[in-house]
Amino acid sequence: MSRRVLAAVVSAPLLAAGAVAAAPSAGAATAPVRISYVYFDSPGADTGKNSSLNAEYVKIKNTTKTARSLSGWTLRDKSNHVYTFPAFTLKGGATVTVRSGKGTNTTSTRYYQKTWYVWNNTGDTAYLRNKAGALVSSCTWGSKGPAKTC
Repeated sequence: MSRRVLAAVVSAPLLAAGAVAAAPSAGAATAPVRISYVYFDSPGADTGKNSSLNAEYVKIKNTTKTARSLSGWTLRDKSNHVYTFPAFTLKGGATVTVRSGKGTNTTSTRYYQKTWYVWNNTGDTAYLRNKAGALVSSCTWGSKGPAKTC
């Protein structure tokens, strides 16, 4: 029996029992809604000022022509700083920016409302999960540069 067939035979009962298969490429450019960019090291010293906090952000892109509801979706890091989208729809082809600091939410910019930084300058991972908690997209970086295109 080939490995591929064996894997299908072993996996089928798990999937039938309700186990969730891991996304094959969580950060892949083929995901309909995905993390597209992370600016993890805001310019200048990390003073904790709101303007500095808001210079740290994640961009989430809807790559389809169809509007997608992100209501109940979460954006989080390895340390479990969590932003939960309230009732929110991302239009087809649109991008929403999630900034770490405080501000007033709009259709194109959302705010964590934090008083300190979310994303680690020395390396971290951003995870985007849907309402059911399944991983939709992720983006990992090390200490090089202030930003990462995902």
